[in-house]
Amino acid sequence: MRSTHTVGLSDARRIIDAGIAEADRIGSPSNIAVADAGGSLVAHVRMDGAQLGSIEHSIDKAHTSVLFRSATGDLTRDSEPGGQFWGMALSGLGRVLVFAGGVPLRADGEVAGAVGVSGGSREQDTTVAEAAAAAL
Repeated sequence: MRSTHTVGLSDARRIIDAGIAEADRIGSPSNIAVADAGGSLVAHVRMDGAQLGSIEHSIDKAHTSVLFRSATGDLTRDSEPGGQFWGMALSGLGRVLVFAGGVPLRADGEVAGAVGVSGGSREQDTTVAEAAAAAL
């Protein structure tokens, strides 16, 4: 049997707290979601002033990042017309998002979960997600 690392609630809270601190620092109210190694939601927060429409985006970015073991922004170019993954955003019952802001969480070289951030520009979402991921 293979042992798998996965994030738990205490990890998710620490990751979210780091994301909130970075979002506050750069002035980008955000939705921040943490998914476990299976892509299921562990925790989510919508900061005051964050867009309501971005709640599901943050959750789906975390989910996508786990499924593809990649930052969601890195999937963008390959999912465009002519790219090797053209149409991938239509898979996963609409839960696959290739917008920047999803970052895998790695432990001992394997994906233990992911953080998804939505509500700002692609640069802001990526900055917040990377700061949050560093808290693992």
